Amino acid sequence: MSEYSAATIVKDLVAVVVSTEDNRLQLANAPDVELHARATTDLAVVEIDPGRTGQSLLGMGASLEHSTCSNLAKLGAKERERIVESLVNPKKGIGMNLMRVCIGTSDFTGEPYYTYNDLPAGETDPELKRFSIEKDRAYVLPTLQLAKRKNKDILFFASPWSPPAWMKTNGKLGMGRLRKDCFPVFARYLLKFVDAYRAEGIDIHAITVQNEPQHQDPFYPTTLMDATDQRDFLRDHLGPLFEANKIKTKIWCWDHNWNRPDFPRTILSDPNAARYVDGTGFHHYEGTVETQSVIQREFPDKHIYFTEGSVFGTDGAVRIIDILRHASRYYNGWVILLDEHRKPNRGPHAASATCIELLDNGTVRVNYDYYMQGQFMKHLARGAVRLESTSPDNGPANVVFRNPDGHVAMVCANPKAETARFAVRCGRRQFETELPGKSVATFRWKLEH
Repeated sequence: MSEYSAATIVKDLVAVVVSTEDNRLQLANAPDVELHARATTDLAVVEIDPGRTGQSLLGMGASLEHSTCSNLAKLGAKERERIVESLVNPKKGIGMNLMRVCIGTSDFTGEPYYTYNDLPAGETDPELKRFSIEKDRAYVLPTLQLAKRKNKDILFFASPWSPPAWMKTNGKLGMGRLRKDCFPVFARYLLKFVDAYRAEGIDIHAITVQNEPQHQDPFYPTTLMDATDQRDFLRDHLGPLFEANKIKTKIWCWDHNWNRPDFPRTILSDPNAARYVDGTGFHHYEGTVETQSVIQREFPDKHIYFTEGSVFGTDGAVRIIDILRHASRYYNGWVILLDEHRKPNRGPHAASATCIELLDNGTVRVNYDYYMQGQFMKHLARGAVRLESTSPDNGPANVVFRNPDGHVAMVCANPKAETARFAVRCGRRQFETELPGKSVATFRWKLEH
């Protein structure tokens, strides 16, 4: 595996790392390409403008939900440590550095669904005296703590799939709404979660109020929340509570698909609610990615985060590129490690093969998507700033960042079967290169001053 080091980038040369869908190359170093003065060419040209910049990158990662954590717990201690290191360590792994955590269980779990304040039917606990994260000690918290040991700069954000059933209109984890009279107690519930995790050494960088607030399903934890309810909850309860308790955890609104820009717009248009909101989280299951740019242009002081999605193959790399080209400071992949039967998964949604799989013989299989994601995660550092680039019709999909140390990293994806040949121009210099069919490459060079 190629080790990230800006020092290895030689002046006037472009360092190249490639992964191919047929696995002939897996984050493999390719021959350097020569940088030279601009010249005429018949190739498709990617034009990079170092003077036009976009968003800064907060991080890239995936979810450490219950299914992934429980499968990791089935491995021996040394193998578990090796796999986690291969995911989050920036030198020995692909450097995932912003991970999603579930507040209670999601649909991807092998055990009965739970929250941190489950009670017998008919009982309530408005003082949250029976709040407990004890069930997370089995394998979730140990996994997060191990990840933190393997990458000291890792961040976590968290989302609930449902409040405790007794806070809801239907008294169940599936479907229903958060009762308005329970807005204050649910805000305290989220505060207690942040405090409880901090006591375990896990600081929560950000939370969303409700995963997929416009989705309803009776068979796993889901909760309907309208935009006006989320606005009022943030404005009148959670935001002031976090502020009064000097909680540094940021709040991201929405956390659902691209097809409903009206939802975050309702929240961010209210200045008294927006003051507590750092940005908007999006999923990709409905709508188009352009919605991210629409919301960013309307509310330029608020950030965009891609908080959940599953992408596969080189086509998936093109999807990640589009997400980053449309203002997102983050890409989150949903579910890292299922077994070869796509389990555990108590929910109704079918799963595809994950980037790492647990096999029946107790070993793990690393799939192409691990390396594909690594092309981004390993070479795009926190704080990198996106540079505007063209995307010619007959050229590869691309996204370009200037890393904090000043060098340029461009990730390109070629989803076609045939080799893509193209040129890249940046400032007064250019290079010519090619990308095999069904492959992803990262090109890195020192920016000319």
